[in-house]
Amino acid sequence: MARYTGPVCRLCRREKMKLFLKGAKCDTAKCPVERRPYPPGEHGRDRMRQGSEYMAQLREKQKARRTYGVLETQFANLYRDANRSSAITGEELLRMLELRLDNVAYRAAWSSSRAQARQLVQHGHVRVNGRRVTIPSYRVRKNDHITLSDAAREMIVVRHNLDTLDRPARPWLEVDEDRFGVKVISLPLREHIDVQVREQLVVELYSK
Repeated sequence: MARYTGPVCRLCRREKMKLFLKGAKCDTAKCPVERRPYPPGEHGRDRMRQGSEYMAQLREKQKARRTYGVLETQFANLYRDANRSSAITGEELLRMLELRLDNVAYRAAWSSSRAQARQLVQHGHVRVNGRRVTIPSYRVRKNDHITLSDAAREMIVVRHNLDTLDRPARPWLEVDEDRFGVKVISLPLREHIDVQVREQLVVELYSK
């Protein structure tokens, strides 16, 4: 599968901002974005200058795609679906990305990064309405109840994340008392999505 397997900190540096792809490391002084706040490569410092309008649109698209760990074809298909809906295209696109099962596992603080959440889902540790789902791109719906498997609840890494991550629950998610389950009580609104992406530029890019 054509998934990026290189150093993810290079992706953050290319976008000149933290995409929080490395989990806890992103909040420490070891974060490469803190030490080298310019794009990677031999000519990275030269890329700091203002680019074209197309470059700005491309960067916003890449920022959204890399934040959620979505492939190019997947992202284009999501945009096509969002464009068909009656809602605002850019907001609908971000809403679809937020409703991915791996992102819900990340929002529930079961994982330190979306990549770790994707692994939890792929290994069958996440249930949707009691049913085992192993597809990270599965789109949850309103009133769906997402829980961890019994084996995952005993994992040291999951318990460590729940104890140490200071990640407030999203308003569209209701967290169970034991914190091993969440319920989708509503669809996320734009103000509930804290990803720093100018979605209108993404729409302009695909509208060409």
